[in-house]
Amino acid sequence: MGLVIDTSALVSLERAARPWQAALDASATEAAVLPAIVYAELVSGVLLADTPSRAASRRAKIDALAATVPIVDFGRDIAERWAQLFATLQGRGRLIPGNDLAVAATALELGFGVLVGPRDEQHFRAVPDLRVEVLS
Repeated sequence: MGLVIDTSALVSLERAARPWQAALDASATEAAVLPAIVYAELVSGVLLADTPSRAASRRAKIDALAATVPIVDFGRDIAERWAQLFATLQGRGRLIPGNDLAVAATALELGFGVLVGPRDEQHFRAVPDLRVEVLS
């Protein structure tokens, strides 16, 4: 078992001025991975930062996290899982945001759960068989 880290968990840690790695280590006793789409969302945060110092701080956090947490590529198997989830959720009228669908597909393909921020991203709970863990 393991956990796929959603951007919402990392953003909530940043807003609370808590170190990413220390908080993740304290809250998770499972292996953790970072989906490529989450990495992309984090890098977008660097590019959209309102000050150069905030951009540099975010970049340093991302680099430190990526040095210890594997990044999982969005490859063929995960893309197939994404398509299956898309069709299932679309059919139920419960489609979730595309990036979060990629996070869910990554988690399910690996047999992992997803770690979300403390506001509990409810839309993940629409995904069949997805274990959702809320960051404490």
